[in-house]
Amino acid sequence: MALAKKGSRRIVVDGVEYRWRVSRKHWCCDYDVSTLGYMVEDATCPGTTLVVETGRPAVLEPKMVPAEVVLPREVAAGIRAARSNGWTPSSNGSPFKLHLSAV
Repeated sequence: MALAKKGSRRIVVDGVEYRWRVSRKHWCCDYDVSTLGYMVEDATCPGTTLVVETGRPAVLEPKMVPAEVVLPREVAAGIRAARSNGWTPSSNGSPFKLHLSAV
């Protein structure tokens, strides 16, 4: 599962370039109890995608500005946590799931 370049943002963490975006499944009109999440992949050699659940609720009403946002510093911390828990972004495989509320 690769990230589309359109709509993704660039971030450099510890000298490695990544692309990330808020997961669509989490930010548009979810009326069930879901959590805010984002996805990350290596920008130069995409392989295993990192899927991060923040543990924060992401229930949005139509036409409202989200109360919670994902900031680049949170993405950098998520990348570092995933790397220390065994995520290897350049290898192929199933998405690596990380629950930040559990870290």
